Amino acid sequence: MIQQHLQAHRASLLGEITRKMAAGSIDSLLVTDLPTIRWLTGFSGSSARLLLVGGQAALFTDFRYQQQVRRETSGIAVVIMKDNLARELAACPLRLGERMALQADHVSWHEMRQLSEGLDGRQFHPVVGFFDGFRQFKHLAELEKMRKAVACSEQVLEEVVAMISPEVSEIDIAAEITYRHRKLGAEKDSFDPIVAGSVRSAMPHARPTAEKFVPGSLIVIDMGCIVDGYASDQTRTVALGRVPEEARKIYGIVRRAQQLGIDAARDGIGAKELDAEVRSFITAEGYGEAFGHGLGHGVGVEVHESPRVGKAGTETLREGMVFTIEPGIYLEGRFGVRIEDMVLLGPQGATPLQRFTKELIEL
Repeated sequence: MIQQHLQAHRASLLGEITRKMAAGSIDSLLVTDLPTIRWLTGFSGSSARLLLVGGQAALFTDFRYQQQVRRETSGIAVVIMKDNLARELAACPLRLGERMALQADHVSWHEMRQLSEGLDGRQFHPVVGFFDGFRQFKHLAELEKMRKAVACSEQVLEEVVAMISPEVSEIDIAAEITYRHRKLGAEKDSFDPIVAGSVRSAMPHARPTAEKFVPGSLIVIDMGCIVDGYASDQTRTVALGRVPEEARKIYGIVRRAQQLGIDAARDGIGAKELDAEVRSFITAEGYGEAFGHGLGHGVGVEVHESPRVGKAGTETLREGMVFTIEPGIYLEGRFGVRIEDMVLLGPQGATPLQRFTKELIEL
């Protein structure tokens, strides 16, 4: 039933996309980024190009995926390529027109040259972020898949937190996260897990090492997975044993800041404005310089997508969007704290998708 709803949603999206193309005087659009292709068609293969023309779609892939593409898609033409893309497009029964749009941020120079040489006489029109306005808003069927990904990661987080001890290393926990995600049915991690203890917890995107956990220190765990094509993302900071009072104080500030972000999020607020509210609170507590990244980002078929919630955010947050709220404070050479939830923006404000405790766990 979920899949049927999602297919109907995709058909509706194709109509909206066609209207946007017409408004921009675009005759045809070649989609080259795989996450958007999966979002619009359901196809999960690693080789794909999607042609959109006048409310119709044709998916180009190769022999390796000829069985998979027919299982994963419906309502679109499928072309199993025997030649290069330009010649396959030229032979396609769909009428390309004179003005063809290309995703400027997702097409290589080599591919652009091939298309230009093989489709002589056409005007190529660059577009950037063409699908962002559509992908930002999550259909109920998409939310169901995202909730499954969240539930998977939360179960894994509960299991791996219980494994932390002075005999265990960061890479041990990271490996368990990946293994347990797959064991529970996830396709893969949505990004390489971040597991950082002691002074390395002050590195926002630290890579796990063979360093073992030190009693009396904080550990940042940032993780997520992909389930049925949709991502989850969450961060918790835990302690191995009793940590110093300053660390507990910083944890309390970050937790209050994160709750402030959840409470302040509402339909119509600017992404930049929401970031500023939380950033001002952390600055007033004396740690503004230690919060150097954005407050959050959208999550969907990709773990990082629009809207961008940060100083440079340009979007207005609207009902139906899913994004993270993840403030952090990082004291170089000492420790760091980050707490992150995905939230769904609804008519009453933001509701976290995660349920894992935000009390400081001292193992």
